[in-house]
Amino acid sequence: MLNVLIQIPSALRITDGQFLELVRANPDLRMERTAEGELIVMSPTGSEGGNYNAELTTDFGIWNRQVKLGKIFDSSTGFKLPNGATRSPDTAWIKQARWNALTPKQRQGFAPICPDFVLELASETDDIKILQAKMQEYLENGCSLGWLIDPKTRQVEIYRPDQKVEVLQNPKSLSGEDILPGFTLNLATLFSG
Repeated sequence: MLNVLIQIPSALRITDGQFLELVRANPDLRMERTAEGELIVMSPTGSEGGNYNAELTTDFGIWNRQVKLGKIFDSSTGFKLPNGATRSPDTAWIKQARWNALTPKQRQGFAPICPDFVLELASETDDIKILQAKMQEYLENGCSLGWLIDPKTRQVEIYRPDQKVEVLQNPKSLSGEDILPGFTLNLATLFSG
């Protein structure tokens, strides 16, 4: 996936509503906005990456339907973080009570909330340092657990608040810990081949 950073001069800052309109007018692109107001335009994911994303979202969706503890979101969902950035993790989950605390209007567009859990899946063309910085940003904005998965290197980085990043090489599975109770992600689909 190719990412292009577009600098927006301060005199041309776009509002949240304008950003949402821009995203809707360009459905073939994924866009994010940094806390500094920079626009990041990402090309659509490749077929293999899209398949991995779909498999992951399916696993989380099945678990979430069984436990009914929150809301699951796919890679096309943007969230307005407390620092002002609008980010779109590959998979996100929010506790039901936190989601219910949002007004119906806030739930439309880019909800002003940082997910409790985020997953970023590195594609062949992703810059891992950019993804690592994004994971740190999620933590700084209230995320409780994050996974950065790189299928190419078979490496997983686990992000938790106030802890050093845990790096696992070729793990068989990941535990949702107390954030995603009872959830275990089998990595065979991503790491086979």
